[in-house]
Amino acid sequence: MTAPLLSVRGIVKTFPGVRALDGVDFEVLPGEVHCLLGQNGAGKSTMIKVLAGAHQPDEGEIHWRGERHTLGSPVAALRLGIATMYQELDLVPGLSVAENIFLGRELDRFGFSRVAESRVEAARLMARLGHPEIRPGDEVGGLSAAGQQLVSMARALAHDARLLVMDEPTAALAGEEVDNLFRIVGELTADGVAIVYISHRLEELRRIGDRVSVLKDGATVATGLDAKTTPTADLVQLMAGRRVETVFGPRHENHVDASTEVLRVDGLHRDGEFDEVDFTVHAGEVLGIAGLVGAGRSELLETIFGARRPDGGTVTVDGSRVRPGSVRAAVRAGIGLAPEERKSQGLLLDLPVSENVTLASLGRYSTLGFSDHARELRDAGAALRRLDLRPADPRRIVRTLSGGNQQKAVLARWLVRGCRVLLLDEPTRGVDVGARAELYRLIADLASTGVAIVLVSSEIPEVLGLADRVVVLREGRVLADRPSADLTEEGVLDMIMEGSAA
Repeated sequence: MTAPLLSVRGIVKTFPGVRALDGVDFEVLPGEVHCLLGQNGAGKSTMIKVLAGAHQPDEGEIHWRGERHTLGSPVAALRLGIATMYQELDLVPGLSVAENIFLGRELDRFGFSRVAESRVEAARLMARLGHPEIRPGDEVGGLSAAGQQLVSMARALAHDARLLVMDEPTAALAGEEVDNLFRIVGELTADGVAIVYISHRLEELRRIGDRVSVLKDGATVATGLDAKTTPTADLVQLMAGRRVETVFGPRHENHVDASTEVLRVDGLHRDGEFDEVDFTVHAGEVLGIAGLVGAGRSELLETIFGARRPDGGTVTVDGSRVRPGSVRAAVRAGIGLAPEERKSQGLLLDLPVSENVTLASLGRYSTLGFSDHARELRDAGAALRRLDLRPADPRRIVRTLSGGNQQKAVLARWLVRGCRVLLLDEPTRGVDVGARAELYRLIADLASTGVAIVLVSSEIPEVLGLADRVVVLREGRVLADRPSADLTEEGVLDMIMEGSAA
C-alpha cells in the first residue's frame, strides 16, 4: 500500500466561545485528489488554515511523509511542500504576473534581483498550465477570474509544492475554464502532486475526486470514501447529521398576517450575483434564505437595502416602490439591515452604544443643529432593556461588548427606528450557544409585533427552525420557495448540492 504523503490526526482548534475543530482525521496519498466535504461551518476553512500554517492547532498531530511536523507559519508549510489556493485569491492586483508568482522571493541569496530569471520561469509555468498567452509582464488586476486563479496556481507550483490545497477553485469559473482547471489537476496528479479539494458541488467530486472525507461540527464523521461510487444520499446524510445544540422557541404562526403584504421583491437581479428573484413577506412572517456561500444571499439583502444597485427588478414596501440603489430611501421606507460583518459594516466600535443605536434616527435627536443627548440615552436605554443587553448601559463603548451583545446593539438600532422590514444576514455568526438562544427569542418576538423578517443563515437547521417559509438559492437562482414545515435539512442540502428542486 502507498504510504500517505500527509496524515492529519486528532486536530483540535478552539477560538473564544467556539470549538472550530473537534478531532479531524484524514490521510492524503501522493497523486490523489482528496475531497473535503461539509456544510458551511463544518470546519473546512479552519482546517485549510491549519494546513497552510496560518493557524496553530491546540491538539493533534500533522505527519508529512511519515514524520511529525509543526507548521508554525505559512513559510514553514511552503518549505515543506504544502501550498494553498484560497477561494479569495491572495494576489496583488497592481503587480505583474511574474511579480505575484515570485512575491517574497525576488532576490537571490546574494541580494541581487532575479527579474529576468523570474520572467522566464513565469512564462514556463504559464505554458505548463496551458495558458502561454498570459505573459509575465501582464498586470494581474487586468486578468479574468480564471486568469488570476492560474497565476495563483503557478505560484504554488513555483514553490515545488507536492500538496496543493484548493478551496472552491471553480466558484468564479465558467464551463470551459472549469474543464481546463480539471485538465491541469489531472496533469499535476499524474506527476505525483496531491490535491486537497474543497467544493460544495458533488458533480465535481465525482469527476475528479479519488476519495472523500466528510467534516461535521468540526469533526471527521467519515474518511476515505470512494468519491465516484459513494451514494449522494449517504454523503448528504453524513453532512446533515447534527448534534442538537440549539433549541428554537415556539413558532408564531398565529402572528403571521397573510392579508398584509409588507415586502415584495419582483424580478430582482444583479449581473453575475443573482437572477430574477421573486418573493413576498407578510407582516409577522420570517422568511429564511438558505444557500451556500457565493449563492448570492448577502448580495440580495444588500440590494434590497439599497447598498447595491440592481440591474433590474423592483422592491416594494407596504405597496410603495423603493428607489433602487439608495440606502436612505430604503431606511425611509422602513427597511433595516443587520449585516453579516457587524464589526466592519454595522457598528462604530469606538463609539458608545447609544450613538450606534440612534445612528439610523439622527434627525429626531437634532434641533437647530443641537443634539438631544438625554433623549438619545433614554431611547437607547429602553431598546437595550427590551433586548436584554447586558449591561444595559447606553454609555458603554461597543468594542467592549460580547459578540451577542454587539448583535443586539444592531437590532436595537432598528427597534428605535421602528422598521417594517428587518434583513438579518448571519445574525448568530460568532455568537455562543447561550446568546444564540436569546437572539432566537428576539427574532420571534420581533416577528410577533408584525415586523417582516428576512433571515440568511449558513446553518440550515437555523433557517428551518426560525423561518415560516424558506427560499433556497443556488448560484443566484431560486430553486424553491416553500413552507419550512415542508422541508428537511437533508432535502435542502440535496437541492443545494444537486442544483435542482426535486
